[in-house]
Amino acid sequence: MPTQSPRVNVVLDNFLYQNIRLLAEKDNVSLSAKVRDLLKEALEIQEDIVLSAFTEKREQLWNDANTLTHDDVWS
Repeated sequence: MPTQSPRVNVVLDNFLYQNIRLLAEKDNVSLSAKVRDLLKEALEIQEDIVLSAFTEKREQLWNDANTLTHDDVWS
């Protein structure tokens, strides 16, 4: 039964292809599954980079004088 998942065609250089093929063989998964998993991991890393930059910016704006204590909030 054909899958209904979207597909992407990608052209790889031989070195990259061979490395992905070896990783797929090592993990005993299809080449397609390995590429999918690597893309998911890359997207998670990119998300972490963006969130880290956001956090660093917020930390630079932090001002202890404007913060509430635990008692201020829960009293």
